[in-house]
Order: sequence, then structure tokens, then C-alpha cells
Amino acid sequence: MTVAPAYKRILLKLSGEALMGSDSYGINRETIERIVAEVKEVVDLGVQVAVVIGGGNIFRGVAPAAAGMDRATADYMGMMATVMNALALQDAMRRVDLVSRVQSALTIEQVAEPYIRGKAMRYLEEGKVVIFGAGTGNPFFTTDTAAALRGMEMNADIVLKATKVDGVYTEDPKTHPDAMRYKTLTFDEAIVRNLKVMDATALTLCRDQKLPINVFSIFKQGALKRVVMGEDEGTLVSP
Repeated sequence: MTVAPAYKRILLKLSGEALMGSDSYGINRETIERIVAEVKEVVDLGVQVAVVIGGGNIFRGVAPAAAGMDRATADYMGMMATVMNALALQDAMRRVDLVSRVQSALTIEQVAEPYIRGKAMRYLEEGKVVIFGAGTGNPFFTTDTAAALRGMEMNADIVLKATKVDGVYTEDPKTHPDAMRYKTLTFDEAIVRNLKVMDATALTLCRDQKLPINVFSIFKQGALKRVVMGEDEGTLVSP
């Protein structure tokens, strides 16, 4: 008997840094292809996948120049970087015959569709991957907040935050080898203990809408599939 996935529709939050691999900035071809292979595995199970992508890998290269910059201007530049990543991700998906659509919260009609909720929902129902670029379209909000927002708008069952670490730990596992991974957490525990799950706005949004979050490592082979199947992978934050 085949086991059905635990979630029917997921919102995957990918940081821009996840696309860098071992490079100091930019997009690492090998890394993006491996991430896409993980996503394809899940899509092949019949799971509907929406993606929100960050822009840190591109913006990191211009960060020194942005230091004294007006915050709103710097944030808009960051949003543009996420659109570049969304297009790179779409291209990598196309190469493995994964049909995807990029929707941008900023209007850049020549390269991406504008964000339209009904259209995005229809694409998901058709089995297409929807990649959301440009965050929320507003400065002062992170792509974590965009993930929480799009997760709610798409009626996703869960937000999956893909990071470099395989869950949320009591302390930084890099500096504290004895740090313990939390299997589960409540939203209130994550907020009170100031655990770096997502930024406070995103965490509060998910808590208020009872939208669970799973923090896992995108660099761990098969981890995305294990999370989707409801196995013990990463840290589950729920009401």
C-alpha cells in the first residue's frame, strides 16, 4: 500500500543563500539543479507546490554599496534580485520538464506575470509550480513575511522553510556541538524563546492563521520529500 503525502499543497520558502551553494554570491548551477530535483520528486507525488524565493545571494554582492542607502530603495533592489532568482529557478525547472509560472509582486510584465491570486490558485490545481518573486511588493517586509502571506492566500497546508540547518536548535549547532534539535515547537515557544524560525512578523502571521511551519535543510538529500510525507525531519512549529 502506498502512503499518501501528509500535505496536499505546500509553500516552500527558499532563501537566496540556498542557491549559492559553496559560492560567495550568485547562483550555483549544480545547487539549483539539485534543489529542483528535490521539488520534482514532491510534484511527482501529486503535491501542489508554490515557492517564495529570497534574493540574498544576488544582493550580497551589492550589500556594501547599499550600506548607506535609503532603506526603501535597498528593499526594492532586493525585490528585483528575488525576481532574477525566480527566473533562474523557472529555467532550471524547464530543463527537467517541470512546468512553472513566475508571478511578481512588482509589475515587470515583460519577464513575469503580475501576482493574481485566482490565477496562481488555478496553476497550482493544474499541477504547475508557482514561483512568487518580489516578496510582498512592499519595502520593510522580508521574504519570510511574503512566504507567510502567500501561504495563507494560497490556502497552503504548511509553510516549509528551507535552510542550511536541519531544523531549529536550542543553540547554534555550529558553535555548540551539544545543541539539541527541537522536533516540535509551538508558535508561542518559538516567539518567547526568540528562536530564529522566521522573522517575528511572519511567525505572528502564521500563528494567528494557525498555519504550521517546518524548518528543514534543503541540502540534506530527500529531506523535502520526508517532510511532505510527514516523517520526522526538521522542526515542526504549530499551534
